[in-house]
Amino acid sequence: MSEDLDQPITTPGLMEERLEIPSVLPVLPVRDAVVFPGVTSPLAVGRPRSLAALDAAGDGGFVIVATQLDATVEDPQLEDLHPMACIARVVKAIDARRGGESKHAVLVGITRALMVDVVSTEPMLSVHFDPYPDQESGPREEDLDWQRAVELAHRIIDLRDDLPDEWKGPVSEIPSRGLLADLIASTLPLPPEEKVALLAEGDTHRRLARVTSHMEREVTIAEAQQALRVETEGDEVDPKRRERILRRRLRDLESELGEGDAGLREVDELRDKIEAANLPEDALQQAERELRRLSALPQHAPDRHLIRNYVEWMADLPWSVETEDRIDLRAALQTLNEDHHDLEKVKERILEYLAVRKLAPEAKGPILCLVGPPGVGKTSLGRSIARALGRKFARASLGGVRDEAEIRGHRRTYVGAMPGRILQSLRRAGSRNPVFLLDEVDKLGADFRGDPSSALLEVLDPEQNHSFSDHYIEVPYDLSRVLFIATANTLSTIPPALLDRMEVIDLPGYTERDKQIIAREHLVPKQIEAHGLGDARVRVTDDAIARIVEEYTREAGVRSLDRHVATLLRKAARKVSESKSSETLVVDGAFVGDALGAPPHLPETAERTAMAGVTVGLARTTHGGDILFIEAAVIPGGDGIRLRLTGQLGDVMRESAEAALSWVRSNAQALQLESEALSAAEIHLHVPAGSVPKDGPSAGIALATALYSALSGRRARGTVAMTGEISLRGRALPVGGIKEKILAAARAGIETVILPRRNEKDLVDVPDEVREKLSLRLVDTVEEALEIALEPAS
Repeated sequence: MSEDLDQPITTPGLMEERLEIPSVLPVLPVRDAVVFPGVTSPLAVGRPRSLAALDAAGDGGFVIVATQLDATVEDPQLEDLHPMACIARVVKAIDARRGGESKHAVLVGITRALMVDVVSTEPMLSVHFDPYPDQESGPREEDLDWQRAVELAHRIIDLRDDLPDEWKGPVSEIPSRGLLADLIASTLPLPPEEKVALLAEGDTHRRLARVTSHMEREVTIAEAQQALRVETEGDEVDPKRRERILRRRLRDLESELGEGDAGLREVDELRDKIEAANLPEDALQQAERELRRLSALPQHAPDRHLIRNYVEWMADLPWSVETEDRIDLRAALQTLNEDHHDLEKVKERILEYLAVRKLAPEAKGPILCLVGPPGVGKTSLGRSIARALGRKFARASLGGVRDEAEIRGHRRTYVGAMPGRILQSLRRAGSRNPVFLLDEVDKLGADFRGDPSSALLEVLDPEQNHSFSDHYIEVPYDLSRVLFIATANTLSTIPPALLDRMEVIDLPGYTERDKQIIAREHLVPKQIEAHGLGDARVRVTDDAIARIVEEYTREAGVRSLDRHVATLLRKAARKVSESKSSETLVVDGAFVGDALGAPPHLPETAERTAMAGVTVGLARTTHGGDILFIEAAVIPGGDGIRLRLTGQLGDVMRESAEAALSWVRSNAQALQLESEALSAAEIHLHVPAGSVPKDGPSAGIALATALYSALSGRRARGTVAMTGEISLRGRALPVGGIKEKILAAARAGIETVILPRRNEKDLVDVPDEVREKLSLRLVDTVEEALEIALEPAS
């Protein structure tokens, strides 16, 4: 089937002719080229479907040449192409390589066409189309736009060496405005998007006007280039004089293009920004001094952009812009409770700050340090506090920062200098009293470039930060209205001077009940929305949440829990997508087992302690708390007793092991140990997970118990864990991190925890549900601990 186009088709050098073009044509996609009607275009074709389109058309046949929206798409479909295309006749197509892997084709544009719908996609893309003829009106001789376009085309031919003078005649004889515009557009260095826009313009007057605008700019550029060549030709021209000529011609070119004196206008704009910023007096004087320097410099002076950047920084900093605090304690508490479960200490401290602000509006903000394992919500808590107070939020990650200039900024004498992270974050926040989170403050480093933690001393000191000095700005900036909140996983790596300036709030971790509440109220709704499972298409039961918490996660925070919930809901999303039923999918405990596989965390303490010489200790880590197994073995023989320690033990823990052995040996008779075992034997103490360094005195009771268990043959109970330092006299001494250790014991399935009696005061912080779940036994001596931890003698 074919259709007879009603419009005569004109091609260069040919008479008007009427063509019969099939109603379905193969599509030849091109990446960055645009074929115009009446223009002969050579194309290189190499993609399989494009070669198929050429073969289907054959020499003298027709194809639709369409430009791709994205040149990187290898196999474009109709939606990947500009809908406005050009019907072209294939003049000739020859093989560029043996085997026909690519071809060179010569095509002549015939007419515009709008691609309508796809007919087939194999072996090539074929489409229906609607012809899109030009809209001509009036004779060309009366068209001033046509005359102007011809004059500009002649001028461009004169100025450009790559265009021959012989083209002037044919250009003047082109019979229509549309064809003239198309021919010129095909030769101008325009981006593909602009050429496609010209192809899509059916009104010839508007199309020619747009082409004329492009030619005027091209003439301006070509004239400037020619003038530069004339003035700078020859070896006798001084290089400095040549540079001055080039700069002068560049300014003239900007003026001819209507850009005016950009330098003066730039200074005026910066001055307006400085006035609107409401700077303090000393900062205003500094900014005005730099503006005077900027206005006195030539447009292309080397220092000009440095001064401009400095003045822009001065104008963009929030010197006087601040938000008004929302002094509503109930609303603030409600906001904090909406975002985070538990964390009562932090919430109470924020409410105290609001109460003080209500009574004393000019009071300085506190500097808090939230310390806890990863995943307990320290960073997100900063955002929640900002929302509760109605303030902007700023955050600077300090992990791995080793350069003091990251805090204070670089001096302007350095290339690429800029302010430090403090002022950069305030600029982004757009307020001088945001909630500012200093994330991972315990991971600051130091090297030859300075110590960032020392630079933070001024930032976090309420007596000094009202006049914080950044090396780049060089004028005091008031940080006293900022509410600084630092986060850390451990206090051991924070310098004492810096730690002394902060109010430390511990976030020890969550209980299993807390995790279930967090998952039910926060994590599951968030992941359901993220996976598109709204409208009650999925219901996650409490049984499923409890199983994930108990069997698939063993952490102080909830990051791993969040990942497992996301995995579970991805599996649910697939089931919902594959199911044709509209019923709600119930995610229960059985679904959890099928979706997540075998649980990675199962109780192993009973199995590990089935032999004598193995005990369960408790440790506090940067990830909260954890249990550790201590293994002791007695190797008979030798001249005397020797102690071998393995498992990457630190000096303090090694000394604890030696103290434990000394206590056992000194009390051998009371402990009913045979003297032969203590006089000629090698005792090997090992703490598994040898790649992880371990240190601290709190394993003293566990070490002594493991030694006695190995020497006596009495096994330790697998459900008992212990912590506490020991003295040479067998006293149980207090240790730290009690809450974290007890929570770790509860997570590991421990039933009884042995603690020094002097740690009884620390049990106040342990949640009630954990205290009810565990049997907490307080001891004064190692002998009491042995009676609880070991099975009766056989």
